[in-house]
Amino acid sequence: MTASNRLEVVSTEAAPAAIGPYSQAIKLGGLVFTSGQIPLDASGALVQGGIEEQAHQVFRNLQAVLEEAGASFASVVKATVFMKDMNDFATVNGIYASYFGDHKPARSAVEVARLPKDVLVEIEVIASTDVE
Repeated sequence: MTASNRLEVVSTEAAPAAIGPYSQAIKLGGLVFTSGQIPLDASGALVQGGIEEQAHQVFRNLQAVLEEAGASFASVVKATVFMKDMNDFATVNGIYASYFGDHKPARSAVEVARLPKDVLVEIEVIASTDVE
């Protein structure tokens, strides 16, 4: 494997540690694939509150992982949003927009029956470190 084809584990103490056999993110060449982030703080404690508090914590976690990988919200090419209740879509969408600003990556948003630790939202992204 060349250096650009080598899988690199991305790990930061600024986001919660993985709670299973996975990494916070994997970097391959100029791409960063984050694992789904849920509303745990960096110590691993579940953030108290409703969908707003949980969504903001998810974005703080994503930001920390992306920064560790040399990426940012401006370099996200695809996001997948998992929600326990699609009735929360408008709230999550507003919070999502506040973190991405004018940047509008491709996105999927789905309602799921259950998320880890019974949280209300989980988000994963794919970003590029080659974006200028």
